[in-house]
Parts: sequence; structure tokens; C-alpha cells
Amino acid sequence: MSDWPVALTPVLEGRRVRLEPLAPEHEPGLRAAAGDPRIWTWMMQPSPAEDPAIFDAWFAAALHASAAGSEGPFATIDRATGTVVGSTRFMTLRPEHRGLEIGWTWLAPSAWRTGINAEAKLLQLSHAFEQLGCLRVELKTHAKNERSRGAMERLGATFEGVFRRYQLTPNIDGGVRDSAFYSVTDLDWPALKPALLARLRS
Repeated sequence: MSDWPVALTPVLEGRRVRLEPLAPEHEPGLRAAAGDPRIWTWMMQPSPAEDPAIFDAWFAAALHASAAGSEGPFATIDRATGTVVGSTRFMTLRPEHRGLEIGWTWLAPSAWRTGINAEAKLLQLSHAFEQLGCLRVELKTHAKNERSRGAMERLGATFEGVFRRYQLTPNIDGGVRDSAFYSVTDLDWPALKPALLARLRS
């Protein structure tokens, strides 16, 4: 969106991971990364792992949102191998209130517990607070998604509660989702950033 002071989705690069603005050339790598059904248990059923047409629709929608400026999707690249291992994005953009959400984050299981997600979040949070001037960054997940909630808590995000019956999720847990909300604010960031850096060095 034009209201941000700098580009929403530049290339963001760390030691383990590089986040690249989503582009058509990422399609083969993302399709391969999306092939494990465990990724999608709490996100989408049926999933891109089960039906190529569902991946096609997801990818086309992500590119469209990027072109429209309504979201900022990235491809997540493992720097050690150059392999596409997943995706994440800036979404729920509120430039008038200096806020956004980090969401639609998924990784191939080979990248779980490798530090890639933590460093990707460090890069995104750094960009949000230090370049975009955000006051608040939100994260949310299915209330029963313990792996995702654990990752948010290890980042140091603050749990703000469960929004009951927040959205419809066909074919997942009865079709109605309770969402667990977390946040990081600009007041949290000066202490949270060095803690994240220390964690990534350990």
C-alpha cells in the first residue's frame, strides 16, 4: 500500500533465511514445499498437499493480493541450500493506525525447529517496527494449534486471548474456529529483539 513509508516487501535476509517478495518463479519450489499434509492440519482442508488445484488457487490469490497491495507475501528460502521451504506474509494492513498482521505462515516439516521460522519473524518484525513504523504487529492461529502457539510464545509475543467462534473453517474441527491472538508492540520491541537475537545465536 502506498501509505507505508518504505516498500512493504523488500528482500529480507538473515544468516539462515532469506525472504523474497513472492513471484511466479517461486511456484515450483513452493509447490514442492507444500506437499506434506501435516502443514495444513489447522489451516486448510482439503489442502494444497492433496489437490494441485488448491495450491494453484492459493498461489494465484497470493500473487493477486501482492499486486493489489492488500497483502505482502514472501517466499521463505533456506539460505544454506537455496531451497524454497515455505511462505509468510504481511496482511490485515492498517497503515492509518500503523499496524499489521504476520500471517499465512507455513513451512515444510524439514524446516521445523531449525531456527528458520524464528529468524524469519525477526526479519519481519524488524522491518515492521524499524522501517514501516508500526505500533503493533498481530499474530493469530487456531486455538488448538499447539505447535503454532508454542512458536509464537517462544518468539516472546504476548498472548491476548482467544476470540471464540472467530471464523468459518470448512472441514477443520467442526467448521468453526476459535482463534488465539498474540501481539508484539513497539514498546515490547526494544527488549524482545535482543532476546530473539540471543536465541538465534545459541
